[in-house]
Amino acid sequence: MSWHIPDDLRERYLAGALEPALAMSVDAHLGRCAPCRAAVPYEQDWLEGSWARLEAELVTARPRPAERVLRHGGMPDHLARLLSATPTMSRAWLVAVVAVLGFAVLAAREQAELLPVFLILAPVLPLAGIALAYGPRVDPAHELVAATPMWGPRLLLARATAVLAVSVVLAGLASPLLPAPPGLSAAWLLPALAAAAGCLALSNRLPVPIAALAVGGVWLAIVGAGGLLVGWIAVFGPAPQIGYGAAVLLLTYRLYRVSTR
Repeated sequence: MSWHIPDDLRERYLAGALEPALAMSVDAHLGRCAPCRAAVPYEQDWLEGSWARLEAELVTARPRPAERVLRHGGMPDHLARLLSATPTMSRAWLVAVVAVLGFAVLAAREQAELLPVFLILAPVLPLAGIALAYGPRVDPAHELVAATPMWGPRLLLARATAVLAVSVVLAGLASPLLPAPPGLSAAWLLPALAAAAGCLALSNRLPVPIAALAVGGVWLAIVGAGGLLVGWIAVFGPAPQIGYGAAVLLLTYRLYRVSTR
């Protein structure tokens, strides 16, 4: 072996100041070079500390901001990790949701007759999030997650709840900016909850993205038919709101029975 570890590199290696890749290169060299091994004090405590540092850098993932927030809120570590790995909890999705809601609010403020744009879009946004929250084609960690005890309906329900909560909070923050009375500004909430619950209930029989598309299509059909027959505002009136609320209760009970089997 013609090359040996320089003194300064060896000192940094012993101090644990090397980057993980360089430290592993030094380890590989030490395995082949007897003179360099002789120059390194292989004490048991030092070896254990060195491997612990490498493991912390290479194996233990640094928690994402969303994971840290969930942990501070009292959520168990394993559940916070699974939820923060949800693709729809990424910055790109959040930016897209904010952009859509912002566009709808600006359109309504410019022309009050465009207020239905916001009320119609708000229930659809959670469906888009749920469609991208679970499944082999949308989740890069799906195979790893499938090996966990939470795989299946419980994980889908947990991730969907997280996505729904984020969507509802964002839409709720935008609602006061609408040129409409408070009751009408919040008329999207029960339809959004009913659509999300319907999507989750239907996902027992269909893939999640298809279930989301089906429920979204039904919602748009309801709004379109109502707008043609009695006017769009009737779709968000008191009687339909009672129906949306009843659907939320029934579908939530159904989901609870499925998740506890």
